[in-house]
Amino acid sequence: METEEQARNRFQSELEFIQCLANPNYLNFLAQRGFLRERPFINYLKYLLYWKEPEYAKFLKYPHCLHMLELLQYEHFRKELVNAQCAKFIDEQQLLHWQHYSRKRTRLQQALAEQQQQQPQQPPHGNAAAK
Repeated sequence: METEEQARNRFQSELEFIQCLANPNYLNFLAQRGFLRERPFINYLKYLLYWKEPEYAKFLKYPHCLHMLELLQYEHFRKELVNAQCAKFIDEQQLLHWQHYSRKRTRLQQALAEQQQQQPQQPPHGNAAAK
């Protein structure tokens, strides 16, 4: 039975590790060192799928790691990560996604602000104006 301190340390270690999976260069490192071919490591990646549950996912700073964790469940993806060009491509796609997301979010926020400015002020409810 693990103590509360051991559980906290395991939680922190797993949280750190799973977030590292969002880094394609780290995945390439793991693949080149052979970790992604080892059955115990593959089983560990499968075990980590519990992080997809909302009660754990809320602690993630880099939620993209969950997508990578899902892809790591597939042997073909794990094999492709040995190739540095694959990691570079994933890295570039992540950057493009984040850039697009940031621009789209900024445009949505601007549109919402403009919409709120254009709405006429509503008078307060009640009979205060009638008195």
